[in-house]
Amino acid sequence: MERRTIAPRPDWQRTVEEQGLIYPLTRHPDDSLRPYWDESAYYVFSLEEIEALEEVVEELHHMCLEAAAHIVAADRFADLGITDPRVVAAVTEAWRRRSELPSVYGRFDLRHDGRGPAKLLEYNADTPTSLVEAASPQWFWMEERFPGADQWNSLHERLVDAWRRQSALLPPGGPLYFAHSSADEAGEDLMTVAYLKETAEQAGLATDWIAMEDIGWDRLSGRFVDRRLRFMRSVFKLYPWEWLVTDRFAGQVLDTLDNGGGTGTTLWIEPAWKMLLSNKALLAVLWELYPGHPHLLPAYLDGPRELATGPGYVTKPLLGREGAGVTVHETGAPPAPPPEEPCCYQELAPLPDFDGNRVVLGAWVVDGEAAGLGIRESAGLVTDGYARFLPHVIL
Repeated sequence: MERRTIAPRPDWQRTVEEQGLIYPLTRHPDDSLRPYWDESAYYVFSLEEIEALEEVVEELHHMCLEAAAHIVAADRFADLGITDPRVVAAVTEAWRRRSELPSVYGRFDLRHDGRGPAKLLEYNADTPTSLVEAASPQWFWMEERFPGADQWNSLHERLVDAWRRQSALLPPGGPLYFAHSSADEAGEDLMTVAYLKETAEQAGLATDWIAMEDIGWDRLSGRFVDRRLRFMRSVFKLYPWEWLVTDRFAGQVLDTLDNGGGTGTTLWIEPAWKMLLSNKALLAVLWELYPGHPHLLPAYLDGPRELATGPGYVTKPLLGREGAGVTVHETGAPPAPPPEEPCCYQELAPLPDFDGNRVVLGAWVVDGEAAGLGIRESAGLVTDGYARFLPHVIL
């Protein structure tokens, strides 16, 4: 693994916008616009490295499924902050019927420096973004800048194949809706949903799209409807389950939830059991089940334990995203006040520094198989909304 600099292509911004990346720039707190898509540098991997990372990702995915099974079997939902009996029942039933429910994709965030073993930082298996830039613009960048080279990137083909394989699990009668929140001002959610909708169409599915805020509730029929009052039998939502089961329509979602077997009226993708994998408590459960595993970091739910006097630790809210609420506690720092919300305490493993840039690898899983890589850089130890995306190549 090596970082190399390179001159950006002329008119690179227009190029990546035409390839689906509608926000190549990020507005920073000082109101300046800086590249989000950053092709002034790139990362190089050997084929052996990538093959090893693929094995790591698929092993971690299997371990996460084992951890989810343990949470359900041992009734450890409270450790995840899931205390509503109806939500517990919905997640349990979704897990029991998981072979009947479509489940498309997820993204592991890994710490990796090219030398030691990759370490799991977290798993976003419910609403992962940064998909478009990983699947499309970086592939075309490689073809233009390094013709004949390769890339860890089979995302597009695997997504189309996943929709095609799982189409039989979709209920008949109506299109598969793709929903995003209109509150997303940057357009990242809309861009991601539009791309996934395109892959579903290439798999032969009838689709439509809608904002979450435009989904209606028909009181007479007791069903969710679109803007034209058509029943919505299946919805892919880029909208976290923890919001879906707590907002004003939570009761209707749970009353009409299709968990397979024709038991409801609306099928939501990703399925409800993905709540078990996108919760940071998963990290602590993994460490309990696989203590000392080379690709895990020590993690706990009841406090930092030995991490407070050892290598330092990071507190992560159970449901935080894009670094929100993450706090770094380095060795020797004054004792931190207890967090105001339930957290996971994970060993501090500083992101590797490449020329002053802190790097995290986003490894994608599609339909249970390793499918590609996206790389983000940040200035600090926490990868947040101001991170940059850099392409990679296998040479």
